[in-house]
Amino acid sequence: MKRENLFIVGAGKSGVAAALLAKRQGYSRIFLTEKSNKENFPDAIKLLEENQIEYEFGTHSFELLKDFDTVVVSPGVPPDAEIILEAEKKGKRIISEIEFAYQFNRNPIIGVTGTNGKTTTTALIDFILKEGGKKSIAVGNIGTPYSDYVDKIEPETIIVMELSSYQLDRIEKFRPDVAIILNITPDHLKYHKTFVNYREAKFKIFANQKENDLLILNFDDKETYLARTQAGGRVAFFGLRPVEFGSYVEGDNICLRFPENANEEVVMKTGEIKIPGVHNIYNSLASIVAARFFEVQNSHIRQALMNFQGVEHRLEIVRTLNGVTYINDSKATNVDSTYFALNSFKQPIIWIAGGRSDKNDYSFLNDAVERNVKAIIAIGEAKGEIFAHFCTMKRCFLEDDLETAVLRAREIAEEGDIVLLSPACKSFDMFKNFEHRGRAFKEIVNRLY
Repeated sequence: MKRENLFIVGAGKSGVAAALLAKRQGYSRIFLTEKSNKENFPDAIKLLEENQIEYEFGTHSFELLKDFDTVVVSPGVPPDAEIILEAEKKGKRIISEIEFAYQFNRNPIIGVTGTNGKTTTTALIDFILKEGGKKSIAVGNIGTPYSDYVDKIEPETIIVMELSSYQLDRIEKFRPDVAIILNITPDHLKYHKTFVNYREAKFKIFANQKENDLLILNFDDKETYLARTQAGGRVAFFGLRPVEFGSYVEGDNICLRFPENANEEVVMKTGEIKIPGVHNIYNSLASIVAARFFEVQNSHIRQALMNFQGVEHRLEIVRTLNGVTYINDSKATNVDSTYFALNSFKQPIIWIAGGRSDKNDYSFLNDAVERNVKAIIAIGEAKGEIFAHFCTMKRCFLEDDLETAVLRAREIAEEGDIVLLSPACKSFDMFKNFEHRGRAFKEIVNRLY
């Protein structure tokens, strides 16, 4: 079958994966354009050349748009990028990699979005499903592009998909069987311009759901709760108070109630969940409802939650040295995520923070800092504003880079303290991404003696 032409913007993982998927599916012409220099993409170039896919780096050839029917835009390419504005001007169909891959989907999908907790919840659901004997795979924003697997996996395999607002912003028909919105607080405002735009992008996760599909919402998050009146299918909730349909905490029990069985079921004790923090109770509650939708037994859910160790760069214990525990929370790229990290430990915290700010309101962290933080070490573009905000509250230090910050933390830490990298900022001032930042932190910490 001869298919249309495809113009792809962005040579990151998802852009290259979309190009390779189009090649496998017989698209007649595929062209990938990337504004950054080719020196940054040796692996991508090798794959494109091996598969005889046209490409360009260092520029965008606007004049080529006339030859293509559909534009696939990689996550994070802003809507006001010149190439996107030109495509809109020419009336081109512009979709995300998620939307492009969905046309080839044969599998049930659990979609997970929210400002914080997406990666952990996606990985946790995948872990629970496997514990329950189901075939599943985690894809999307978690690091493995949907396009890499959509046409390769067995039909009964459940796809658990982490979805960012960038990925959801350009969907048309994408429809997960189960959609989860964990929470919504201001983030990515440089891309979306307003909080309302950001929230509406998140809400697209359930825009195409039908009556037998399930939307799972945070009962305790006011922005997420707004979605209940717009749902096209069934709506379940999770939270720290009892709900009629969903999962919740009552006393120290995690409970579950489904309409098919009105009786309350006790799944486990909150203290049995291995990953720390109230935010991970919320992530676990959402995961429980999704797993039960696919008929995983409570005993398997409990076993999985007792064994799941979390994900890299999210409250990841790196090592304990001289009684001081070093924790990598590089994935905390906004204030909300850091708030949960600062409230996850009983020990005194030496907090390493900073990076590229995204209109951050640090006052949200005041109470957590007052209660739990011993000292603050600020780095990156935002170090001045972090220092100015907290210097009258706690002992604060300014450092030039992550290595000197870790060395300062070692110098002032005492036995029983936690050194926590939880930046509350984006990583792009000094690193390629939060993974690069987290790996750098672990390398520095593991060199300490």
